[in-house]
Amino acid sequence: MRIQLFLVLTLTAAPLSAGTVGTSAGPMAIGSVAEGLDEPWAIEFLPDGRFLVTERAGRLWLFSADGSQRTEVAGLPEVAVGGQGGLLDVMVPQEFAQSRQIWLSFSEPQGRGAGTAAAIASLADDGTRLDGLRTVWSSPPGGRGGRHFGSRLAEAPDGSVFLTIGDRGTGPEGMEAQDPARSEGKVIHLTADGAPATELPGMLAGVHSLGHRNPQGAAFDGQGQLWVVEHGAEGGDELNLIRRGANYGWPVITYGNDYGGDPIGVGTAKAGMEQPALYWDPSIAPSGLMFLQGGAIAAWEGDAFFGSLNSDYLGRLDADEAWAEERIATPETLRVRDVAQGPDGAVWFLSVGNGTLYRMAPES
Repeated sequence: MRIQLFLVLTLTAAPLSAGTVGTSAGPMAIGSVAEGLDEPWAIEFLPDGRFLVTERAGRLWLFSADGSQRTEVAGLPEVAVGGQGGLLDVMVPQEFAQSRQIWLSFSEPQGRGAGTAAAIASLADDGTRLDGLRTVWSSPPGGRGGRHFGSRLAEAPDGSVFLTIGDRGTGPEGMEAQDPARSEGKVIHLTADGAPATELPGMLAGVHSLGHRNPQGAAFDGQGQLWVVEHGAEGGDELNLIRRGANYGWPVITYGNDYGGDPIGVGTAKAGMEQPALYWDPSIAPSGLMFLQGGAIAAWEGDAFFGSLNSDYLGRLDADEAWAEERIATPETLRVRDVAQGPDGAVWFLSVGNGTLYRMAPES
């Protein structure tokens, strides 16, 4: 079912008092866990409750479970910092306790340009460095400018890994997102060791789906299905269910216009191209994606959470109500970049605007 969110019921949750917000699931307490972060991009938890945070400028921090202590992790890859590029996502695989391996995505220097890349390394026992770092995916050279790198990492139930890559700012005039031999505007599928896991005839090895503009959120739901949220242009942000070999249309079809109002492509539909599960118009710039599963808020079980970068709220999509949206807007939700479920079952989110990691849970 396709839904234009600004035309459906949108419940806006408003602050009740400092640190408390009223929501559809009752009052929620929002508290800061880690402050003083410089453009944080991603959060990921270790099995013991400690957590990792990336900063786009090229820093990786390891925090104690309560956020009171932090250690800068050395041994990162060389990162091309500029525009929207830098150190981006971090992912801790299910088998971390055995291997101590983590994944990173980042914009990789490529001569006069840059491309989205992914690397695997082992986190030292003392948490101070990465060992044995190796880049397992590099976009083919040719990317220019500093826009639309993606880039989220999501581990599938079978241990394979998906990497989202934006169109690198090539659309709507450029067709790189539609070019099967290019990595721009693609979802890449890799094995747990980093080798291409999807092989489709005529496509670059690893390409799982194509026709994406700038997917900055990716997550698996409770049924093991991969979803992404991606930025449109002036409108046309999308939530998409990802299928092997599917074409999501950018820049041939879209529900948004180009900046300034000019139309893009052939309209909103074309044979052989997927329709979004829903779209936003005007744009909200969605970033980060998480499905609450076995969490601390039973009323929201199975629902999707994401951040809005240009409208300053934490969004919830009701999976049982045709993706009806609840917007949680407080002083803490300034430019929400990433959302995660903590080991405690609560909703944790990163605010770029405040440089802070927050935790939201039912008020006790």
